[in-house]
Amino acid sequence: QMQRNQVVDTYEAVWLGVEETDIEKLKGVPEFERVGGYYVLGEELSEQGYIKSSKLKGKPPKSRPPLEFTSPDGFTVLVGRNNKQNDRLTTKTADKTDIWLHTKDITGSHVIIRAEGKEIPDSTVMWAARVAAFHSRAKNSSQVPVDYVPVRFVKKPSGAKPGMVIFTNNRTLYVTPLDPNGGDYN
Repeated sequence: QMQRNQVVDTYEAVWLGVEETDIEKLKGVPEFERVGGYYVLGEELSEQGYIKSSKLKGKPPKSRPPLEFTSPDGFTVLVGRNNKQNDRLTTKTADKTDIWLHTKDITGSHVIIRAEGKEIPDSTVMWAARVAAFHSRAKNSSQVPVDYVPVRFVKKPSGAKPGMVIFTNNRTLYVTPLDPNGGDYN
């Protein structure tokens, strides 16, 4: 989980006076990158009670689709860009036979491997686990634990915040993060 002061600091930097040209620098800040931009971050902060919605200025852009990659075995892998998208990806987009992945006890994106009626090979699960590790706070680490489970075992508790899920029957892989756009990260 992001700590409240880290979220607010990023929010304040973007909304309270950072020059437009400096916003590019913020894209390297994990909290900024993870939430996909300052409009979405402001909206999330408002929904979670950190700020009043009246402080939000401007109209947020339409939400972007999840990141999409193709594994070396040809399977579609979807990666959530923020908490709301993680929620939508896991509870609405994913099919019960798809595989859900997330770093164990580490803030990160929800990752879905689309089964599309086929059996997903172990090599694709390993590749997607490395992508999940890359799209987390542990992207600079090695031996990152990543839980994976069929989506049918992932549930959203009633009243839970966006992106919060519980799951059972999971297995864990220990992987080195992989940037799907550029090869090995470490």
